[in-house]
This record gives sequence, structure tokens and C-alpha cells, in this order.
Amino acid sequence: MTETATIEVDLLPAAAKRVAAIATKLGKDAALRLSVEGGGCSGFQYRFGLAESIESDDHVTERDGVKLVVDSISLDLLRGSAVDFVESLGGASFQVTNPNAASGCGCGTSFSV
Repeated sequence: MTETATIEVDLLPAAAKRVAAIATKLGKDAALRLSVEGGGCSGFQYRFGLAESIESDDHVTERDGVKLVVDSISLDLLRGSAVDFVESLGGASFQVTNPNAASGCGCGTSFSV
């Protein structure tokens, strides 16, 4: 597990709180895995899920006892990003603010570089 003093991808407090609540309900470790996959309407899409394991080349950020796990390939596209949890009239979701994204789609789950 690779941990650095520099926060490559930040996990904001609202997202950490939501991950902790989900993990507690499911009886799992409070570790959110964020990855980038090809697809979506803009070329790349974000994938979220509870991390089943942490690999040696994963980047790990921790806030309030909750881990954000990003694989080394996705990290290149996510460096400098922040993960938040937002609730609105339209619903609730994890959202990524990604400075590397040249454009995104209306749903907020896909982007291009």
C-alpha cells in the first residue's frame, strides 16, 4: 500500500461520512475504491465501490478513519481531484471534482481529457 504525504486525490468530509455509514451497514471496511474506466458519454467514467482489498500499487488517502483507494492507472487521470458526497432534490451521489477533465457530461459520471 503506497501512502504519501501529498494528497493526490482528496476525500472530503461528507464523502467520508457517507462511506463510513455504508460500510457500517454492510459490515465491511470503510474503504472506498475510485477507478476510471473507458466508456460513458464523454470517453471515461468514474466507478465507485467498497474496496475488497488494497493492492501494493494502490494510492490510499485517509480521512476520519475512512480510506479512499485509487489504482495507479486511474491515479494519472485523477491526480488533484476531490471526492464529495452531494445531496440535492435530484438525488444523492458521490461526485468527483477533477481538474484534469477537459469536459464532462450532464450526469457528472463521465469526462474527457
